[in-house]
Amino acid sequence: MDRRQAIRLALVASASSAGVLPAGSASAGGGKKPTPPPVAARDIRYRRWSTDADFTTGTATGLAISAGALTIAAPVGQRSHADPVTGSSGLYDYATWTSPEVALGFAATEAIASWTAVTPGGTWIEVELRGITELGNTTAWYNLGRWAADDTVIARTSVPAQADLDGRVSIDTFVAAAGHGWVRWQLRVTLLRPAGGGLTPQVRSVGAVASRLPAPGSVTPSAPQLAQGVTIDVPKYSQSIHEGEYPQWNGGGEAWCSPTSTSMVVAYWGTGPTFADYAWVDPSYADPWVDHAARHTYDSNYAGTGNWPFNTAYAGRFGLDGFVTRLRSLTEAERFIAAGIPLVFSLSFKKGKVPGLDYGTNGHLLVLVGFTATGQPVLNDPAAAASDADVRKTVGRAEFETAWLDSSGGLAYVIHSAAAALPTAPAQPNW
Repeated sequence: MDRRQAIRLALVASASSAGVLPAGSASAGGGKKPTPPPVAARDIRYRRWSTDADFTTGTATGLAISAGALTIAAPVGQRSHADPVTGSSGLYDYATWTSPEVALGFAATEAIASWTAVTPGGTWIEVELRGITELGNTTAWYNLGRWAADDTVIARTSVPAQADLDGRVSIDTFVAAAGHGWVRWQLRVTLLRPAGGGLTPQVRSVGAVASRLPAPGSVTPSAPQLAQGVTIDVPKYSQSIHEGEYPQWNGGGEAWCSPTSTSMVVAYWGTGPTFADYAWVDPSYADPWVDHAARHTYDSNYAGTGNWPFNTAYAGRFGLDGFVTRLRSLTEAERFIAAGIPLVFSLSFKKGKVPGLDYGTNGHLLVLVGFTATGQPVLNDPAAAASDADVRKTVGRAEFETAWLDSSGGLAYVIHSAAAALPTAPAQPNW
């Protein structure tokens, strides 16, 4: 089973144990015919820090805050690290930034952190989350990733074997145990550099999305409201043309849907790796920038390129802003398309369930680039064709929206340039 499906099943179990019934389910009592339940709430709240003013609301220990970034000023300690992938080992100076607590107004069952950073010369960062549960206890710190842009000294990786009574980490996602949802959360980022060195990571943004979602099967498809007839001219790349390339980074093809999608959006914003950056790619391979993205989003623990925040962090290498969130509907997605911002979606579906897509998948990523005049989603689907020219597809709105919301909870990568303003966030902000 794909781990994304496992996360959604865990959420269903959590909701069921808490007495939350899917839409259309009868209550436990007998007698009168049950009335239809209200539309289940999709509680999602995102919070991030990306300016000097933002960062000063937290606690910086050994760090400088300047020009919209966190950097090491006076390390507060040292730690050793031996990388099992690269073979590098050494002593590292470190400093930390801890966010204020973020109150949610609901008991979140999942949380996902994301960030953008620069990590020169063997420097790296670690991002952790902890929560205050609905029972009132403070959880342990959960490690949501060790990250570096380069992979020669530190191999970027999720951290396995993190589970306790409060919940568990599934690659890039914290999943709360039943009855242990988070009512508040806090984030900590650790910046590390080789001991005695003068270089420093620069953390430009860091944040997290927390959510409590209804069980699959409760989606009410949305009606088109904005962006009808709007299609963004996003470059088209196929993952299929990379089948068999670089097995050490999961071998292309269906395994590279995420970096292929991320590459399309990065290129749309007029940036990406230079020829010098991907000069190591076999010159016979088409679209070598996709190979570059696959290598530099690869998660050595997950053994794949589909780590969500590693993909948005990759976009950040090129001066773009990027983060992971969840949207409540295609209505919210329409607001981004109307603002000229394409989105990367994560979803799964069975063959024949989404009109316009002739395959099924246990986990896939693709780019939402627009809507037809009648509000049907227009996609750049890297799995849809064996050539770049044919990845543009139009799909059934209701079926696509249901598959997306039911499988990943509406997960999206938001990647944009500094000049592209995000649409106004809703009252319960999820961007």
